[in-house]
Amino acid sequence: MIREFTVAKVAVNGAGYSYDAEYSYIVPFEYMDTVKPGMRVLVPFGNGNKRRIGFVTRTYRTNERDPMIKPMVTVIDKESLLTQETLELIFWLKENTFCTFFDAFRTMIPTGFSYSFSSHYTLANTEIDLESLEGREREIIDFMSSCEKQSDIDLFFNRLDDAGTKKALASLMDKGYVEETDTIKRRVGDESVRMVALSGKIPPDTELTSKQRAVVVFLEECGCASVKETCYMAGCTDTIIKRLVSKGIIKEYRSEIMRDAVGEITERRDPVGIVLNDVQSRAFEGLRELADKNEAAGALLYGVTGSGKTSVFIRLIDHVLKSGRTVIMLVPEISLTPQMLKEFKSLFGSEIAIMHSSLSLGQRTDEFKRIKKGEARIVIGTRSAVFAPLTNIGLIIMDEEGEPSYKSDQSPRYHTRDVAIQRCGHNSCLLVMASATPSIESFYYARRNRFHLFRLDKRYSEAPLPEVEIIDMQREAAEGNDSLLSRGLSDRIRDTLDKNEQVILLLNRRGFATYISCAKCRQPVSCPKCNVALTYHKKNNRFMCHYCGYTMDNKSRCPACGSEELRKSGVGTQRVEDELERLFPKARLLRMDADTAGSRYAYEENFRAFEEHEYDIMLGTQMIAKGLNFPNVTLVGVISLDKALFTGDFRSYERTFSLLTQVVGRSGRGEKPGTAVIQTFVPDHYVLNLAAKQDYDEFYEEEIALRQALIYPPCCDICVIGFSSDMESRAIRAGDAVTQLISRYINENKVSFPLRAIGPAPCTIEMINGRYRYRLILKTKNIPAFREMIKWVLKEFYKQKELRTVHIYADINGDIGT
Repeated sequence: MIREFTVAKVAVNGAGYSYDAEYSYIVPFEYMDTVKPGMRVLVPFGNGNKRRIGFVTRTYRTNERDPMIKPMVTVIDKESLLTQETLELIFWLKENTFCTFFDAFRTMIPTGFSYSFSSHYTLANTEIDLESLEGREREIIDFMSSCEKQSDIDLFFNRLDDAGTKKALASLMDKGYVEETDTIKRRVGDESVRMVALSGKIPPDTELTSKQRAVVVFLEECGCASVKETCYMAGCTDTIIKRLVSKGIIKEYRSEIMRDAVGEITERRDPVGIVLNDVQSRAFEGLRELADKNEAAGALLYGVTGSGKTSVFIRLIDHVLKSGRTVIMLVPEISLTPQMLKEFKSLFGSEIAIMHSSLSLGQRTDEFKRIKKGEARIVIGTRSAVFAPLTNIGLIIMDEEGEPSYKSDQSPRYHTRDVAIQRCGHNSCLLVMASATPSIESFYYARRNRFHLFRLDKRYSEAPLPEVEIIDMQREAAEGNDSLLSRGLSDRIRDTLDKNEQVILLLNRRGFATYISCAKCRQPVSCPKCNVALTYHKKNNRFMCHYCGYTMDNKSRCPACGSEELRKSGVGTQRVEDELERLFPKARLLRMDADTAGSRYAYEENFRAFEEHEYDIMLGTQMIAKGLNFPNVTLVGVISLDKALFTGDFRSYERTFSLLTQVVGRSGRGEKPGTAVIQTFVPDHYVLNLAAKQDYDEFYEEEIALRQALIYPPCCDICVIGFSSDMESRAIRAGDAVTQLISRYINENKVSFPLRAIGPAPCTIEMINGRYRYRLILKTKNIPAFREMIKWVLKEFYKQKELRTVHIYADINGDIGT
C-alpha cells in the first residue's frame, strides 16, 4: 500500500518582505486529518531551524516524501480562525499593499488570539560525562549549572548569536545532556465559569444534609447551573458544592462565557416603524432593488447633514436581514459608535456585534468568536470590522466614507473601501457609501456611473440648514479684540445659553499653547526626537510632543541659549477652555479631546451627559464634528481651521471642507433653527465660503478641476515609497538607491505604463521619534504591471547590505501631507 503524506504550505511570522513566501512542511501523521488552511502551526525555520509560529495557507497530498522538506513541529489552533474568503483576502492584501503574509493575517485576527512562543533549555536529569565534552560544551554545562533561575538561562540563549556556541548547544542536545522545551501562550485566554450538574441517579439511601439536598433538588429541576447561581438558589456556600463533588454526587466543569461588548438591551423597537419621507423612500427603494439582485454593486448615498441617512440604513439593514443575509456597518471613529449603538441595540437586539479598538482585548476576542459562530448577523465597527468573519454578506455600509481614518497607515496599508469592494465581489452583495461630504474619488466614480448615485437633498422634517456667518479675525484684532473668541461668537454663545440651548465649539488642536519659542534666539522649544515644536499642556504643566509622546518639564529657560524670554503662542483646546470659563463662569463646560477621552467608556459617558443637558458647551477636536445628533444644539462655533487648509497634502482642501460642513451640520438638527459661526484669517477663501453654504457640488467642480490640472487622484494613483533611518545620510542613500532600481527596471522591462516621479525628498516633518524620513512620490496607474515593479524594487532593495537598517515601505493612495 502506498503511503500518503500531507504537505502544508506555511507563511511564517517575522519573515522579511524579501523572503516572505509559502514554505513547505510535512504534516505529522497525527495531524494529517486536522490541519486546515488558516490554522497556526509551529515550524522549524532557516538554517538554524529556529522554531517560529506560522499559519497554513494551503495543503496537498503526495505519495512521495521529499527528504528536503522539514517536518512540522506541532499544531497550535484547534480550528481555523479564517474563512475561505478571509484567507483569499490575505493574498489580496499581500499583492496590493506590499505587506507580508503574517502582517495580513494579524490584521484579520483580533490581538487577543495572538500567541507568544519561547524555548527553554534545561539540563537533563542524567549523569554528564564532563571529560567527553569539548571546551564550548563544557562551558555551556558550567554556565547552566551555575544559574539559579531559569530566566537567566533563557535570556542568554535567546540572545545567542555565536555560531560556535549554537553548534555546541545542538551537540549537547544530541547527546541528551540538554533538553529543549517549548512554551506557547495565548495573549488572552477564554473566559469561563464554574458549572455543576448531577453525576447521575442518586441512590435512595444516600445521606445528605439539608443544604446538600437543596443543591440536588435545584439541579434536578434545572439540569445544570453555575456554582455562584447554585449557591444563591440553594442558600449554601462553596464548601457544600465541593463536598458533593468529592462524594461523586455532582460533577464540576468549566463552561466558556462571552465577555459582553454590546451591553444591556433595555428596549426593543421594530425597524419597520421608522417612517421615511418621500426623498428617503426613493433612496431606500433604489438601494433595496440593488440589494435584491444579489450582484456585486456599489452605491453612493449623498445627503446633506441631517437628511436622515441613518434611517435609510436601518430600513435597508432590516430588509437584508429578513432575506437571510448578514450586514457590516462601518463608522470612521469610535466616537460615532455610542449614539448609533444605542439606536441599533433597540432595533436589532443581540444580533449585533461590536468591533473597535475601545473594547478590551477579551471583548474583541469574544465578539470575533460570536461572529464566526453565526451568533451575530450585524457587525458594527471601525476600519478593522471590514474583516469580520461573516458569511453570506448581503450589505456593507460605509458611513462618512470620505474620512481619512478609513485608510490604514501601518502595514498592511489598505483602504477600507477597497477591501469592502473585494468582499462585495466575493459575496455578490451591495456596498453603500454615505456622506454629506463624499470623497472626491467616490463622487467622481459615481458621476461616471461606476457607482449608483442616490441623493438626499433636504433635511428630515424639512428642517432648514443652519445660517452661517464668517467672521474676519484680522478685523477683530485691528479693532482691539485680542480674545480667542470674536465678539460676534461671544454674543451668540451668551444668547444661546440664555435660551437654555447648547453650543458646540470646534478647535482641531489640543493642549494650551501649540508653539513655544525664545524671544532672544528665536528658536522653538522642539522635541529632541522629532523636528516639531512642543505643545504646552496647562493641565499637567508640561511640554508634550503629539507625534512621539515625548514630554518635558515646563522649563523657564530656552534649551538652546539659556534665555528666560520664552513666549507661548498658538491656541489649543485647553486655552480656549480657560477663556470660556472666564467669559461664561456659570456655563457647564465639557472638553472632548485625546487628553480627556482616554478611557474606554469616556466617549459614551460624555456624549450621553451632553445629550441629557448636563453640560451647556462642548468644546473639542474633530471627534465632535461628525455623526452626532444633539437636538438641543442650536449654535456651532469654529474657533479656527485655517492651518488645515495649508498642510501640503493635495487633500487638505477636501478635508477642511468636509470638517467644516460636518461640524456646521451639528446645529439645528431638532425643532429649533440653528446657526454657525466660522472664525478665520482668510475670510475670502472659496473653501470656507462653499462650506458655509453647504455647497458640495460647487466644491467638487472646483476641486476636480484642480486635480485634473495637477494630475492627482482620481485622475491617477499615487504611490509613496518612504524611507526612515536613524542616520539622515542612509535615508538619502536609500532614496537614491530606489530611484536607480526603478530606472533599471524601466529600461530592462520596457515599461509602458505612465509614470511621473517627485523626489526623493524629505517628508514635511523630516524627523519623527529619532528617525529621518524621506519619500519618493510616484504618479501612475495602480495596475498589475506597476505592482510587479514595486515588488521587484522592494526585494532588490533588501539585498543591499549597507541599507539593511533603513525601513522602507510602499503605500498606494495614502497620505502625503506629513
